[in-house]
Amino acid sequence: MNKDIIELQEDVSNSPLYSEDLAPIPVNKRTWTKWNLAAIWVGMAVCIPTYLLASYMIKTGLSWIEALVIIGVANLIITVPMVLNGHAGVKYGVPFPVIGRSSFGIKGIHIPSVIRGIVACGWFGVNTWLGGMAFYSIFIAISGNDAVVGLSIGQFVCFGIFWFINMFFIWKGTESIKWLEEYSAPILIVMGLVLIGWGYNNAGGFEIVLEQGKQLEKPVAEIYQESNQSFIQINPITDKSGKPKATEYQLILNGNKLGWNDLSNTNISIENLKANDTYQVQLKNDITISSIANVTAKKDSSTFGDKIWKYLIWLTAMLGFWATMSLSIADITRYSSSQKAQVQGQFIGLPGTMMLYSFVGIFVTCAAIINFDDILIANDAPWDPIALLAKFDNVWVVVIAQIFMIIATLSTNIAANVIAPANAFSNLFPKKISFRMGGYITGIIGIIIFPWLLLNEIQGLLIDVSAILGPVLAILVCDYYLIQKKEIQLAELYKTDGAYAFGGSGYNKAAIISLIIGAFIAIGGKWIPAMSSLYAVSWFSGFIVSFALYYILMKSKK
Repeated sequence: MNKDIIELQEDVSNSPLYSEDLAPIPVNKRTWTKWNLAAIWVGMAVCIPTYLLASYMIKTGLSWIEALVIIGVANLIITVPMVLNGHAGVKYGVPFPVIGRSSFGIKGIHIPSVIRGIVACGWFGVNTWLGGMAFYSIFIAISGNDAVVGLSIGQFVCFGIFWFINMFFIWKGTESIKWLEEYSAPILIVMGLVLIGWGYNNAGGFEIVLEQGKQLEKPVAEIYQESNQSFIQINPITDKSGKPKATEYQLILNGNKLGWNDLSNTNISIENLKANDTYQVQLKNDITISSIANVTAKKDSSTFGDKIWKYLIWLTAMLGFWATMSLSIADITRYSSSQKAQVQGQFIGLPGTMMLYSFVGIFVTCAAIINFDDILIANDAPWDPIALLAKFDNVWVVVIAQIFMIIATLSTNIAANVIAPANAFSNLFPKKISFRMGGYITGIIGIIIFPWLLLNEIQGLLIDVSAILGPVLAILVCDYYLIQKKEIQLAELYKTDGAYAFGGSGYNKAAIISLIIGAFIAIGGKWIPAMSSLYAVSWFSGFIVSFALYYILMKSKK
């Protein structure tokens, strides 16, 4: 008998907590190999947010190497709890909302699972809108029509098309998801290599591209003082020879444009600078005019401590990227053939793909600032691949690239944003809501959040909510490894009066208390200045507090 896998020995099919979709996966259907799981991660990790990750750090002054190392370390770290939490999925064959009954209680688990589900619904709506816009870009490219400024009927039609494609895979079930990820993964890897090849061939090689990319680390313009004189240092994008692409600059003082001047000198002397003066700058050449950029105060050199703190803040942000998946990873690992397969598959698929596609984003953007003469300042660098594609005149380049975008968005959406909420909603009413129905509910919520109106606001909100889920992961891991010792009473997970009913209330008070306090520690600093440092590293602070508190409370019961 395989000790890695425990099968249900008792008939609990009449329990209101049981359904076929929430039941343990039979051993003969646990067929996903390490390569299937790796493909799942490739499909999920290749998406626009991954492509953009490094840009957020580089814009704050980190080098591309520092950004890439932080992304790599963060994903190695998050893969560890991902693997730890995935163990129960393999051993017992049940999804996150069921395995979580052992720590939160048969009713208490609804709190974290529904929060996790709602976060996924939000991302589902956002990604479905982005996928629809890829269809819309194809329509515009082929038809030759001009894109409409603002919202249009065509955009909603394309959104609807992509939404129905997502619903088709939900209707077909989990095996279709496995098929989608298997075939998407190699296509997406090839796409990344093609993009790197384009940058290499068109910009003069790796060394030139990455050396030129250092320009993206600098602010567009900085104000500083020297010998009681004020200066503005302009940092225009230069070509391969080091010559600025822009030929003229314009300063804007307190909203008033001061006129165009020759950019023969990038150090501009400022007379009679006042404390409340605000400067902006704009550059131009014979081809284009840049966007308007704020002039920022030149920062002093960072101390070693400042640098380490900055690394920790960004490491926390990168950990939050997959925080939600670390909770519900059992939804996927329950189909794994062995513990070895889930461990190897996750370590093969997640850290490497995240680093590869983050590097693709860095390299291609650095190549773009060399290749395109209309990029005059760092603020206008086309980090977003959609913005980059808009610079190509060849219709078929746009069409093929957008097809890749559709595949990437679909593979991410189905695996990362459908499976978890579908199981969460099914767990609310197991006898009435199937996995398929839960998926349809996810799709409907993804529409009614109006992603086309609230895109930016939704993303900020979802990131904050995701930070709250670090304490949930801490409770799950602590309970499974330190309290339960990896030995869960499988049949009891489906009983209304069993071991995980916690005296009939259905709530494990220790888990609820630990969740509330840990979540407060993680996110309280958003509103309470004294806790701002804890908020800056919210994933770590929330996880550590909830883990320790849950362990203490559970041990005190015995």
